[in-house]
Amino acid sequence: MISHMSQSIPVHSSGAKNSQSSQRLASQSAMHSASSTTGVKSILLKKQSSSSHAGAMKNDIPTTDIASLVYFRIAFGGIMLLEVIRYFQYDRIKRYYLEPKFLFTYYGFDWVHPWPGDGLYYHFLALGVLSFFIMLGLFYRVSAFLFFLGFTYIFLLDQTHYLNHFYFVSLVSFLMIFVPANRAFSIDAWRRADIRSETAPAWELWILRAQMGIVYFYGGLAKLNSDWLHGEPMRMWLAERVYYPYVGWLYFRWETAYFFSYGGLLFDLLVVPLLLWRKTRLFAFCWAVAFHITNAHLFRIGIFPWFSIAATTLFFSPDWPRLFVRWCWGLFSKEKHPKEIHEHLVSNVTAQLHPGHRVTIVLLGIYFAIQILVPLRHHLYPGNVSWTEEGHNFSWMMKLRSKKAKARFFATDPLTDMTWEINILDYLTYKQRNTMDTRPGMILNLSHNLAKGLRKQGYEQIEIRAEVWASLNGRKLQLLVDPTVNLAAQQRSLMPAKWIMPLLEPLPTREQRNDYIKKLTNRMNPLRRQNEETNDL
Repeated sequence: MISHMSQSIPVHSSGAKNSQSSQRLASQSAMHSASSTTGVKSILLKKQSSSSHAGAMKNDIPTTDIASLVYFRIAFGGIMLLEVIRYFQYDRIKRYYLEPKFLFTYYGFDWVHPWPGDGLYYHFLALGVLSFFIMLGLFYRVSAFLFFLGFTYIFLLDQTHYLNHFYFVSLVSFLMIFVPANRAFSIDAWRRADIRSETAPAWELWILRAQMGIVYFYGGLAKLNSDWLHGEPMRMWLAERVYYPYVGWLYFRWETAYFFSYGGLLFDLLVVPLLLWRKTRLFAFCWAVAFHITNAHLFRIGIFPWFSIAATTLFFSPDWPRLFVRWCWGLFSKEKHPKEIHEHLVSNVTAQLHPGHRVTIVLLGIYFAIQILVPLRHHLYPGNVSWTEEGHNFSWMMKLRSKKAKARFFATDPLTDMTWEINILDYLTYKQRNTMDTRPGMILNLSHNLAKGLRKQGYEQIEIRAEVWASLNGRKLQLLVDPTVNLAAQQRSLMPAKWIMPLLEPLPTREQRNDYIKKLTNRMNPLRRQNEETNDL
């Protein structure tokens, strides 16, 4: 029994060991399986996390300091408020839009008419209030939208007052609708904590930079024409200012005309690349300030120089207003500048790209495609654009031509074979006439209006012809439109006008221009600057 037990014990012990060993193996296998499962899950989770992070990165958009946008909002509102005040101060509302019996509407916008009664005065008052609201950042989005509509309406009322800088204001006010320049230093931000932010998406700054860059670039591209490279019409304009104290004697010299002509060309073409490069940015800005102040000195072009200087600051580092305030603080105080004012923003801050942003970016892409193509459309028309004026507007052709013209209009009744001259001043103001005489499109517009009025008087088959003698940049006078064509029968369209006469007269020789300049300066006197009208930009 004992021997049997002694023999059976080892056998039993060996079985137990095998059982424990198998249990350990099973446990290790289970642990390994669990470990493998956990590892797989971990890898999958990491992949999902990485995938979601990558997806989030795709939706992230870079941001920038909002300070420069805030400054531009204040400058824009202030400058436009000043312009509205000037319209009241110089009674331009009445002289430009109420006194004329006829307004030269743009093609496709014949439906735009002045408000009845005192409506235009209230309209300009509203523009002033909206400008003030934009400056303060009060109801900013609504104010920017309404200002864009209100200012563009005024712009479309009459081609007589077309100015490139008014077109520029209309475009910038449209872009301001999309720029959240009220997130800081505004009444809106004070009232609503949910919109406060020290940053803004970087693309919102770049759309304003791009618009300013388009103005500069196409302004330079337009100067690449034969007349400008020969110093005209700059030579003529400077000769009209020889009476200026201290510097007037310089304006008579050819070297000065070429300096301004080629200097303006180089400025427009180079200023944007120089502004974009940090090492040349300060030099480029100083050059821009000198350029615009010189223009303000030589030509009466209203708010354009100051508006352009304000827009050019957008090319500086976005936090430049903060740095400028901090620098000014250091001039007058030894204490450290308050932390909340000079706090540096983290460079890698991003914002989420929402579906609404995508739609906005697509629309802005279409907008800038139009802005790039429209200034080039004059190449689709035959002839010199400064002569025909076809494709001239909305193309940033600034201060490129000096045209003098005198138009006479004749009405013919084919039923009675009677022809008589029409007194244009019965329909137009002097400013309207001086502008219309040089613009074939406006001549056609007036011809249609004259025919419409005469048909109401019973001349159902009336014909309108115009005899227009014009001079471009000092050339000899020649016919601008075909005097044999019945303009009342010509349709307004965007197609080339066959009734515009081609420019045949060459630019005068240097000796001929010298003689012209001498005669011109002999007629000048110190009172001329006080009486000269605002030059079309």
